[in-house]
This record gives sequence, structure tokens and C-alpha cells, in this order.
Amino acid sequence: MDGVPRVPEQWRPDDSAALRFSVLGPVRAWRGADSLPTGSPQQRALLAALLLREGRTATAGELIDALWGEDPPSQALAAVRTYASRLRKVLSPGVLVSESGGYAVRLTDESGVGASLDLALAQELAADAEKAKTTGDLCHARALLNKALSLWDGEVLASVPGPYAETQRARLEEWRLQLVESRLDMDLEQGCHAEAISELTALTAAHPLRERLRELLMLALYRSGRQAEALAAYADTRRLLADELGVDPRPGLQELQQRILQADPRLAEPSAPLAPETAAAPVRPAQLPATVSDFTGRSSFVTELSEVLAAASAAEGQVMAVSALAGIGGVGKTTLAVHVAHRARSAFPDGQLYVDLQGAGSRAVAPETVLGAFLRALGTADAAIPDSLEERAALYRSTLDGRRILVLLDNARDAAQVRPLLPGMEGCAALVTSRMRMVDLAGAHLVDLDVMSPEEALQLFTKIVGEERVASERESALDVVAACGFLPLAIRIAASRLAARRTWTVSVLAAKLADERRRLDELQAGDLAVKATFELGYGQLEPAQARAFRLLGLADGPDISLAAAAAMLDLPVEATEDLLESLVDTSLLESAAPGRYRYHDLVRLYARACAERDEQPPSERAAAMSRMLDFYLATAAGVYAIERPGDRLVDHLEPTEYPGLRFTDGSAALDWLYNEASPLLACVRQSADTDRLRRAVDLLWAAKDLTESGANSHQYETTARAMCDATRIAGDARAEGRARTTFTNVLLVSGRIQQAAEQAQLAMDLAASAEDAMAMSWAANDRGLTLMHQEQYADGKPFFERAIEGYATIGNRPLEALSLCNLSRAHLGMGNIAMAVEIAQRALAAYLEIGQTLRLANGHFTLGIALTRAGRHTEALSQFSDALSVFGSHRQRLWEGTTNFRIAEVHLAARRPAQAAQHAEQALALGCIGGDRMQGTVLTLLGRALTMLGQVDRARVCWREALNLYEQHGGAAQAEEVRALLTPATAA
Repeated sequence: MDGVPRVPEQWRPDDSAALRFSVLGPVRAWRGADSLPTGSPQQRALLAALLLREGRTATAGELIDALWGEDPPSQALAAVRTYASRLRKVLSPGVLVSESGGYAVRLTDESGVGASLDLALAQELAADAEKAKTTGDLCHARALLNKALSLWDGEVLASVPGPYAETQRARLEEWRLQLVESRLDMDLEQGCHAEAISELTALTAAHPLRERLRELLMLALYRSGRQAEALAAYADTRRLLADELGVDPRPGLQELQQRILQADPRLAEPSAPLAPETAAAPVRPAQLPATVSDFTGRSSFVTELSEVLAAASAAEGQVMAVSALAGIGGVGKTTLAVHVAHRARSAFPDGQLYVDLQGAGSRAVAPETVLGAFLRALGTADAAIPDSLEERAALYRSTLDGRRILVLLDNARDAAQVRPLLPGMEGCAALVTSRMRMVDLAGAHLVDLDVMSPEEALQLFTKIVGEERVASERESALDVVAACGFLPLAIRIAASRLAARRTWTVSVLAAKLADERRRLDELQAGDLAVKATFELGYGQLEPAQARAFRLLGLADGPDISLAAAAAMLDLPVEATEDLLESLVDTSLLESAAPGRYRYHDLVRLYARACAERDEQPPSERAAAMSRMLDFYLATAAGVYAIERPGDRLVDHLEPTEYPGLRFTDGSAALDWLYNEASPLLACVRQSADTDRLRRAVDLLWAAKDLTESGANSHQYETTARAMCDATRIAGDARAEGRARTTFTNVLLVSGRIQQAAEQAQLAMDLAASAEDAMAMSWAANDRGLTLMHQEQYADGKPFFERAIEGYATIGNRPLEALSLCNLSRAHLGMGNIAMAVEIAQRALAAYLEIGQTLRLANGHFTLGIALTRAGRHTEALSQFSDALSVFGSHRQRLWEGTTNFRIAEVHLAARRPAQAAQHAEQALALGCIGGDRMQGTVLTLLGRALTMLGQVDRARVCWREALNLYEQHGGAAQAEEVRALLTPATAA
């Protein structure tokens, strides 16, 4: 009949688009009444392997083993992907899915239409038959078993190759024989012995060593009055077993022979049909572990989970509720789940089941073992508990039918371990804890448990240690919980150690935990240890996952981008993302944002310890850090180049072997630089005392925009100081000259002119000794700037001219134009206004010719200052407006503020005090290049504008603040000017 297997009528779907699969015979698929092509034998083997996993994910490696065993072809992985792709095109959308590096078949497609599998129906019919048998309804049980057996359509997985198919073929054939034996046993119980003889004769011939079939044949023969044949069947069995296996028949068969010889009257007739037994009072398990007395915080999670359980236990509850809590080891998943379960006990009056599934260890508990224990706890006799997982799961669900039970499945390995243990009935609920995120547990309410808040962490610490000891050392207590990463297990261990040592103070404990290299060793007490908790999760990782976990932990930044991680691991971005997402699923890594990942502080320490212990060869650690530095340097150089077309600084940087990202859009390039600021600067600091020192300094130089943006100035300064020290200790004049150049830039931006002058002179001397032409020209320009800020314009002029000459020699026109801008400012200070305007115009023309973007603003800014001094206010405002637009689009916040100040100067000179005050206030809000001294200058100007507006009191407030800044940060002349303004007669 058109190849469709023989199935009970009720299993046949309506004439619709629903999918049907069969494995109890040839592997086939249908959509409605239409047969679907399942491809080559290997492709059918792949489909069978996925169908037989009952929705669980099979990794690519597992599928390769299933199809080819120990001798796969060289292109096995590509073949698996091809087979999967072809099947996906044939099946409904969402049925064959890719996840976690493997594949799974979901028997519900994207439209919500369910598919059916003959094996699943057979399992369901067998479970219902077992339930009917336990109630004494043998007729119904036999009918159900006959329906289940009718689903077999010849040899299971017919013509499907591969070792997995062979194993499953044997398993399913054994199960079919068990069902046949069970059905025949019920035939004899109901007096159908004569009808059963022919079937039993054929079966014993086909399976001569199967003693249960021989026993049933002997009994059927005896009850049919054929005693001699029954005894002959026994003799044949004994002879066969002796010849084939050298063993005697089992005791049960021997006992049956003796009873036949003795004509035991109890054998003559079948047992009377069992009358339904009076239902015994159901057993009410109460297996929850004790809740902790010092449970702290987590109020939002307690409320959320309690509401889910309350909805499930309501009389009108529609479905079983499943809540899955995921998080790193030690985050308090079990403690929270047990606490919530105890609160919900009254809602589940028929009992609570609990099991530790040991999923974080190497020996996770098998689901069939758990089901056996649960069935016994629910009152099922050992003799009534079947052997197979499928039968136990079916009996478990049947036993829970009509009962309101809460099941707590603690420490699960994955969703596959959990699925058979779910009650499946309305009114029941399951709480699951796992380090894995149960994204593939259909219908589960997922909860990602994070570390405690600082307040909750301090509360827990105080509850264990005692209020009296903590109150007097609150700051030290905060240091302790912060060192614990706010991880509940770590806090409990640290607090327990302190509570057991009355002579220790909280500050003593804080000092012990301050040493990062010793911290994990300190966080252990008795059988509790943070390191051991992490070790369990690490031990479950695949080799590629473990390598990624170790190496990425070496990076110091607060997080790491996907592209930087790919560089560290030396893998394609796609493969890296798969690895990192799998680590997120294990809770050993966190997803900080799309494409960004981070470690919990203690997990990072553990990852580094693993890298030192396990990474082979050890040189791979340094190689990973080198690749990451190369990635940052190559990318930062590209950002610098796209911002400054024609600037040849990038040609003078250290070469890199690993490539960086490439940008065609300036905005995207700046996005990368500012988003990566913290990890990038951390990478520079980590390279300070290594052979990567020169590249690290050059990365800092290429990323100089970070200090001028204002947002990252402090981090940049800290890093620049560290690199100055590291290069001095290393005795590398070239690297130290460049490091001091970056530090000079920091000092200039913040207005610390005297320190900047010292650093610029050091940088010049070092660059000269190293014959570093680029750094030499840069340092000369900076030295001129320091003199100009000190109003020593004539002394600064030769340094700018030296820089211009040096940049011209190495062909760096954009930086030559920059030094021209500074030379214009020097001439302005010397009173050569016409010359200043001319040089500024030359600089701007050069920028326009080069096509510069960011530094074009410098040309407009410089010309605006010169035009202001020349009294050409309208032209000056036009130049400042152009500069402001460029600085704003390139996110140069401090330069935006400085340009607003210069616009305020123009308006004040043109007697427009309201506009002057507005721009001066904008400059104060944004900040300015020049730091506190420059802020004092802006405040002085704002005071003058306010005075012209008649707001004298506000003006005097501005001047007093400016005077305070000048007195604190230098600027005697400016301070004297402000004092004069504050003198009533002068101010008037």
C-alpha cells in the first residue's frame, strides 16, 4: 500500500500537512499522505540517529561516530552538514535544527504542528498497557500491546548503515521480544494457551536460546493437555544450552519442569482474572533537603519562582510548570531552589521529590536510576519497576497522574538528563538547577542567577560572622565580599573561616584575600572550596572549550570582544563564537552584550591557574597574548589612519603578524576605539614587562585619541605612566621615547605644563639617541607647545620649526600642518598677527589638500584664533563653527569645550556678552584641553560676560573659583588678574 507502514487507525494523521516518521522498519517520512524522500542510506542513518535521540541534540562528532564508527572518511564533517542541509529542505521548517555545534529533530515545527514517530507511539502504548495490567484489565492491556507491536514493519532501521544503527536495531528488537513475551504471558493468563502454541513454536525456533519463550511454550503445551511435548521442549532446551553455552537452564525453567512432572494442579488452569485491588493510601514523599537558616536576599527571584509554582499548583492549572535556574558554581542555585521549594510545600500536598543529579561531575546520575528511586519513593514495588528508561518514564508519569507533586532536580547536566524526569502532568511542577542554561528544555521558565548585590553580600557575611565584629570594620567587610566577587559560596567560606577564628579581625581576612594569586587557596573551609566547584565545571569541557576557557582568562580587560577573542584563540570568528556561546551555556563565561564576553572575577583567576597548569606548550600563553596585542595594534593603526588620511605615523609603528579589523566608515572606526578602550589599555599594561613592550607602546601611541576624548583620560594616563616606567627599566630608548611622548600628550591635555615640558625634553633626548625620526619630530612639537603655554613664544618657535622640518623629511604632511598651526600660535604670542594669519591659512590649505578629517578642525581652530586677534570677528566665528562641527562628529569632547571657549572670546570682544556667557558655560560643561588652569581661564571670561550683563554676584563667584584653581595649579599672572577683578574698585 504505497509504502505506508501498517499502523493503528487512530495513529494515522488527518489528511493534513503534519509530519510522520517511522524507524520500526525502513526509515521513512511523510507529510500527510505524501511520502518524502529521505535520501541515501547514510542520510537516512543521520535522520534515524536524530529521531532516536528523542529531541536531544547530537554533536557533529557523535553523528560521525554513529554513521562511520572508528573509520570515518576524511570529509565526514562536510558530509554530515550536507545530509543535514538536504533533510532540512525536505522537512518542515524548525524540525531539523542546528544548535550547540550539532543537530536535533524537534517533533513540533515552527508553526506549532506536531510530528509523530512510530517508536514514540509504541512507547506510549506499552506504558498504557503496563498501567492497565497493574489495574487488572488484561483485555485492554493485551489490545494495547497488540497495537504497539503492529507498528513494527519488518526489520528495524532496515538497510540503514553504521554502528549506531546496528546497536539500536538490536535494542529495539530486544524490546519488541519483551513486549511479545509480555503479551503472550497475558494470553496464557486469560486461557488462550491453545491459540498461543503456534506463535510460541515459531518464536522459539527463531530465538532458540531465549528461555522465557521456552517457558511460555512449555506452559501452553501443558495447559493444552500435551504434557509429553512440554517435557520434550524442556529436554531440547537443556540440550541446546549445554551444547551451545555449557550451562544449565535457569532455576525458573527447572522448577516448571518439576511441577509438570508432579502434575501440579496450580499449573492446570490460568490464574483467575485479577480483581481491581482496593487502592492503598498513596505514599507521600517529603525528600527536600533542609533550607539554610541564614538565607539572605534574592527576594525578586523568590517572588518570581514562587509565582510560577503557585500558578502550576492551582486547581485550574493547565500545564506542568518547569523552572530552570542556571549560573556558575557557587552562585547559590541549590540554596535558592530549596528555599523556594519549602515555601511552596503546601501547594503540593502529595509530596516533594528531590535528587542531586551530579551533573557537574564526571559521573552524572543516569535518568533510569533516578526514576527507579522516584518510583520506589512513590510506593511502587521493586518487582513492578521495569528495566528500560522509556518504560520507567512512562510508569513514573502514570503514577503521578492526578497527584500534585513538586520535583526538585538539582545539579543537572543538561536537558537530556532532565526530560525523562519531568512529571508531565498538570498540577505538578519541577524546579531544575544546572550550570547549563536549559535553552533546549521546551516550555521551561529560565532563570539566570547572578552573583549577589553588594548589599546582599554584606548581609550574608554579617549573618555568619556577627553584627558586632562587622560593624566596627565595615570597609574591610566590603573589601572581603568584593574580593569574593559577591559569589555566595565564596562569601560563606570566607565568613565561616573568620567566624571560627576569634583572634582574626575582618581586616586580617581582607588582607589575606587581597593577594589574587593566593585568593582561591584562601577560599576553602572544610569540604567547601571555590576552586573545587569551578574544577567540576572545567572538567566537563571538551578540549577546544577548555583551551578557550584557559586562554581567554589571561586577558586583563573587563570584557573581551568576539574579534579579540578570535585573535587570542587563532580561530575564525564563527568558530570562536560557537565556543564562547557554549561556555556561556555552561555558566563559566558571561555574555556581557552581543559580541562581548566576560568572566566572573574568581572564575578568571581559576582560568589563569588552569592556563598555567594545563596549557601545553606553555609558550602558547604568550603566543595568545601576542596575537591579541597584534590585533589591537593593527586595528588601532587602521582607526588612526582613517581619521588622519596621509598621516604616516602608522608606517613607523612596530610590525604585526596577526591582522586587525578594517573599517571604511570613520564613525564605525571610532565606535570600535571607544568601545574597546578599557580592554585595549589593559592589553597595553599587561605587555609592560614582556618582549611585547615596543608593540604595546606603539598601541598606546596609535590610540592617542582616547586621552583627547575626555572619557578615557584617566585610564590612558595610568597606562602611559606604567609604560614610561617599564621602558626605563627595560633600557629601551626607542620605546621609552615614544612612551614619554604619549605621557606628554596626557599632561598637555590636562594642563600640567611644567611636567609636560620635562617629559617632552626627555622624549626628545631619547628619540635622538635612538634615531627615531618620527618620535623626535613629535617631541619637538610638544616641547614647543609647553613653552607656548608658558607664554615663552619666542623660545617655542624654533621647536615648531624643527618639528616642521622633521615631518617634511619623513613625508608626513598632516603632522607638518599641525606644527604649522602651532607656529602660527607662537607668532600670535609674539605679536606677529599678520604672519600668524598667513601661517594658519597655509596649515588649513594643507589639511584641505590632504583631505584630512579630524585634524582639519585644528586648521579651522588655529585660523579662528588668529582672526580673532586680527579683529576679524565674523570670519573667526565661521572658522570656529567649522572646527566645532568636526570635533563634535569625531567625539573630541575636550576640543569641543575649548572651541566653545574661543567662540565665547569672540563674542565678548564683539560686545555680545549673552552669547559669550552661553558658550563659556558650554565649555565648562564639556571640559577643555588644558585641565584646571584652562577651566580657570574660562571662568574668568564668564565672569567678565556676566558683569557686562549686570550679574555681578554671579561674576564674583566665577572669579573666586578661578582664583582658587590658579592658586592650586599654577598661573601667578592669571591669579593676579583675577584678584584685581575681585577688588571692588577695579571690578566696578
